[in-house]
Amino acid sequence: MRYRGICEYDGTEYGGWQRQKNAPTVQEEIEKALTELLGSPIAIHGAGRTDAGVHARGQVFHFDGETRIPPEKLAYAVNYLLPKDIRLKKTEEAPPTFHARFDAKAKWYRYQIYNHPFASPLRGRYSWYVPFAPLDVSLMERAVAPIRGTHDFAAFAASGSHVEETTRTIHHAAVSMVDGLITLDVVGSGFLYNMVRIIAGTLVDMGRGKLGEDTFSVMLESLDRKRGGMTAPPGGLCMMRVFYTDPPEELPQEVE
Repeated sequence: MRYRGICEYDGTEYGGWQRQKNAPTVQEEIEKALTELLGSPIAIHGAGRTDAGVHARGQVFHFDGETRIPPEKLAYAVNYLLPKDIRLKKTEEAPPTFHARFDAKAKWYRYQIYNHPFASPLRGRYSWYVPFAPLDVSLMERAVAPIRGTHDFAAFAASGSHVEETTRTIHHAAVSMVDGLITLDVVGSGFLYNMVRIIAGTLVDMGRGKLGEDTFSVMLESLDRKRGGMTAPPGGLCMMRVFYTDPPEELPQEVE
């Protein structure tokens, strides 16, 4: 039987989602728990490969296996075997051809920036602390507009990335702030390596006045990564949701 799962994790202590030799990973921990529970080797396939230190509220994965445990109850059993910073939120039977990655139509990422005179111990793991002086959030709200739509985002990929196709569609991009916590929400058909972190870092440089409000337009026209700002650190980034309809259903309600 094929199963679909949704998981949430704090990525601080992990080398990312994907299994690797030299660091603990989220994929490895879930596979270990499923293998112990089902009594046979289990390999899972995620919708996206979050990097070291990046979090998720809605990572989707699939796997094949056999168990007498009802699909909707499997998450409860697996959670007993997982570290406290990883939890399955849902498990269910999936169509035999379902693929968490290849069937995905869009992903929603959120990046959080804490702009306040004092760092917050409770927000430190899940946001990027940018000390006062205040960022120009109104400018940042306006500045994000050019990335909406379908563009060549070559300038928004980490230097040294080797991807042939760099065109992506951004369905939604918005900046908001509450009590010093600045939130960047981006929903897109796909993302290049470090793309959301480059968007976030460039927005902070705009908010500081180091870069102009038209920087994203300049980057899109020039296709030059050097025209953008810094790459924001990983801890502020979270995969919120994976969409399997095109265009993503209920997008305004989900993001707002």
